[in-house]
Amino acid sequence: MSMGAYDEVEHERRERKNSEVDVSEDDRRTEYRGEVEYESDESTEELLDQFKEINS
Repeated sequence: MSMGAYDEVEHERRERKNSEVDVSEDDRRTEYRGEVEYESDESTEELLDQFKEINS
């Protein structure tokens, strides 16, 4: 079998391994507190309109 060839047995083994991941309480995301600053020529209204368009 050449490198990169599809190996169904290996694929199934990895799928089983990935589905058995144990998530503990310590794996919660940490909360970031800080500030972000950026410079832009666009107004707050234009940025909010663009954000709403992206989310819709």
